[in-house]
Amino acid sequence: MNPVRQIQNYNAGREAERLQLKYKKMRESAFVFLRGSCHLFYARLPKTSVFRSAPPVWCCGDLHIENFGSYKGDNRQSYFDANDFDESALAPASWDLVRVLCSLRVAADSGALGPAKAKDARALMQTLLHAYADTLAASKAYWIERDTAQGPVKALLDGLRQRKRQKFIDERTETKDGRRMLRVDNDKALKASRAQREAVKALMGRFAKTQPDPRFYKVLDVARRIAGTGSLGLDRYVVLVQGKGSPDNHYLLDLKRSLPSSLLPHLRLAQPRWPGGEAARIVELQQRLQAVPLALLHPVKLDGQPFVLRELQPSEDRVALDTLGRGGKDFEQLVATMGRLLAWAQLRSAGRQGSASADELIDFGQRKKWRGKLLDAAMDCADQVQRDAHDFNQAYDDGVFAA
Repeated sequence: MNPVRQIQNYNAGREAERLQLKYKKMRESAFVFLRGSCHLFYARLPKTSVFRSAPPVWCCGDLHIENFGSYKGDNRQSYFDANDFDESALAPASWDLVRVLCSLRVAADSGALGPAKAKDARALMQTLLHAYADTLAASKAYWIERDTAQGPVKALLDGLRQRKRQKFIDERTETKDGRRMLRVDNDKALKASRAQREAVKALMGRFAKTQPDPRFYKVLDVARRIAGTGSLGLDRYVVLVQGKGSPDNHYLLDLKRSLPSSLLPHLRLAQPRWPGGEAARIVELQQRLQAVPLALLHPVKLDGQPFVLRELQPSEDRVALDTLGRGGKDFEQLVATMGRLLAWAQLRSAGRQGSASADELIDFGQRKKWRGKLLDAAMDCADQVQRDAHDFNQAYDDGVFAA
């Protein structure tokens, strides 16, 4: 398999300007490369042993240690959970697990966890693995909010109390001739064309008519959004809407193109039909897997293509891994939390449209034989990511990915 060709083929047709930003980010480290090449990870995944025999579950698909974070739910309370479901699919329970374990090893080797963590990577991987399996065996799905959080997650959620919408809006916008507009800084936002702005305004106008307060969705400005790694190059917009009135009560919305999951070519499991298309899949599975779904989350269509519309929030954030203390306690608490969150999501969605029953997941968690094999496989996957990243870096430096 030629990883360079795989990456070129997968990203063919994406918007050139933001695709170049994606490739530039992937060149930064093997960890960023992993985040930007989910399709390649699953093409490399072994097709035998626990990767076929594990019970089927609804999975995130692109689970790695930076796809956990804080957000405000539709009940307006803050939670910590997995937060990216673009690649979600029905897959063996081991697939999400091996990817998040692999990401932990690659992040440690790449320095993303701060100094002196590479030597602790296997122990941290074991902590996450055992937390996941023991939580499955315990058979009860919980959630993490401010009152139940511990360690660095608690510090993150406590810190959200100080974040105000007015500051968030002020950072992302500016006033010109008395009009509030998005800040086009070529970092978080790029200028949208007139045709793009008009298409988004028309969509929001249609969407507003289906909502209790149509005035909330009055569009003030539209820009092309820069965010994430894997999705860079896809059509994506940030939309400034009227919200509840004054500038500090304006809202920002994210409008993101939805593609089929990159897991599909490698799955034997039959997938259900999603009448509303790929955006409906993403929204439905996010609502199913999170204990409390994200506020304002809808599948929509722009120019006939599926998009996910959601709120951008000042409360969205991740634990800054490289700022955690040198001691192991914070890291152990954090990765154990990730393992439990994964198990809770699988238990929460058990028995739905082909996923295993709770009893089957409990049995899987209680068995121990597969754990060592999966941990070894995650280490092998991490080594393969490093080799593929090296090949990508050489090709990038040789100008293969130039616009």
